[in-house]
Amino acid sequence: MGDFFQPWHILILLIVASVIFPLYVIPYWVIFKKAGFAPALSLLMVIPGVKLIVVYVIAFSDWKFDARRVPPI
Repeated sequence: MGDFFQPWHILILLIVASVIFPLYVIPYWVIFKKAGFAPALSLLMVIPGVKLIVVYVIAFSDWKFDARRVPPI
């Protein structure tokens, strides 16, 4: 039972997290930047409870964007 958790488990976890973390954070970084919010909010998206709160705050707040960057219809 003492051999259940070995130090190499942490190594595997760090390798997997180093691949998953950027794939998860980068899209939110771009979305927040385009919406006019601080892109660093994307770092909060990896925390499950905080993620739901951030999504609701972003969804129901006024977006600050540059109207010159919006293509004409």
